[in-house]
Amino acid sequence: MVPSFLSLSFSSLGLLASGLILKLAKAMDNFPGPPTHWLFGHALEIQQTGSLDKVVSWAHQFPYAHPLWFGQYIGFLNIYEPDYAKAVYSYPKAPDVYDFLLQWIGERGLLVLEGPKWLQHRKLLTPGFHYDVLKPYVAMFTESTRIMLDKWEEKAREGKSLDIFCDVGHMVLNTLMKCTFGRGDTGLGHRSGYLAVSDLTLSMQQCLVSFQYHNDFIYWLTPHGCCFLRACQVAHDRTDQVIREQKAVLQDEKVRKKIQNRRHLDFVDILLGAWDEDDIKLSDADLRAEVDTFMFEGHDTTTSGISWLLYCMALYPEHQHRCREEVCKILGDQDSFQWDDLGKMTYLTMCIKESFRLYPPVPQVYRQLSKLVTFVDGWSLPAGSLISMHVPFPWVFDPLRFSTENASKHHPFAFMPFSAGPRNCIGQQFAMSEMKVVTAMCLLHFEFFLDPSRLPIKMPQLVLCSKNGFHLHLKPLGPGSGK
Repeated sequence: MVPSFLSLSFSSLGLLASGLILKLAKAMDNFPGPPTHWLFGHALEIQQTGSLDKVVSWAHQFPYAHPLWFGQYIGFLNIYEPDYAKAVYSYPKAPDVYDFLLQWIGERGLLVLEGPKWLQHRKLLTPGFHYDVLKPYVAMFTESTRIMLDKWEEKAREGKSLDIFCDVGHMVLNTLMKCTFGRGDTGLGHRSGYLAVSDLTLSMQQCLVSFQYHNDFIYWLTPHGCCFLRACQVAHDRTDQVIREQKAVLQDEKVRKKIQNRRHLDFVDILLGAWDEDDIKLSDADLRAEVDTFMFEGHDTTTSGISWLLYCMALYPEHQHRCREEVCKILGDQDSFQWDDLGKMTYLTMCIKESFRLYPPVPQVYRQLSKLVTFVDGWSLPAGSLISMHVPFPWVFDPLRFSTENASKHHPFAFMPFSAGPRNCIGQQFAMSEMKVVTAMCLLHFEFFLDPSRLPIKMPQLVLCSKNGFHLHLKPLGPGSGK
């Protein structure tokens, strides 16, 4: 891989200074209506406002919004009202955020594509997340979780609280490797692979808040940039290797038929066999981008979701107890959960959703307006505006707000853990199925308690994590409490 900075001239250094101005703020325009024409993060003449403080003051006049800064130079109008969110959700994703992903996941993945190309990929990938494909994955979720639980059995004997985050991350990555490539604990399944994925996510978050890293020429020369490139190379090499191997195997017609008739297909196998209505299939670059996107979207978000959910179980023992009773009853005399069991986990599902509501794995969604938008209350924003969305709720853990009788009362854009509209998360059923299996098995094996001296501290970046980990006390449950 050749870093993009090699193709840049040294004039890029001169442009960096002007970039500081271009990133500072969006001046107020002469649009008719209320004084709402504010935006950070686009090229504009700051002298029109007199000062940046004046621009910020306009932002605070929005009834359901406030400024949100990444570092000192990129700002968004952060909206937190469902009708506001509904008005802007269909607009393109903000490149000031999502462009930081491109070195890893490329420009051809479903997350960053727009227009007809996005629609083509969406249609090609959708069969890979059909419930018939997902059913056999329950066994893979179970296998990876058992490995993690065995580790926790040993650690729990020490009588100390343990940070569950890294173990959950390893388990999730191992599961993704099995579902994507048909193999786990090899390559990216080892610690080096886990660190590569973690380094990539951390590096992207560092880029976002460090303005000097917004210039590729500068970034690739820094230790952080070099680390990011190495991690990208590890991920890309692994993906390319598996794609080459699978394509070579599929050249044999007998082997191809055998793979198509087996109990489950790996994500790569599904992509390699995907054709659209015009008999067009994904190129190798498309394949790599979609696999890397699946790894990115499926790893950190699921790790975050499971970690915060287990924290909630420890924080609210009455709900933990009720979930445990439910999954024990569902398991019965079986050795493991089956696909049909997941639909019966109604209370656990409500607890998962409530955990998502309070601790959303993706705390913000970012858009850039392509035209003037006027909200229902008459306030408006001009084309080019950078928007982030987060809809808050009262800090009360109440799973019953997602009961059948209560769910219909909520605004459809008030709860968006998997995004909303036509661009909702294609893998949401995969993620929910994995979280149900993992959490159910955890509750059958352990009782979870807080470590009052090491409570998690929220770190809202691209993915919601904790600055100090997730330290919980685990009490193994005896025979009869679970399988």
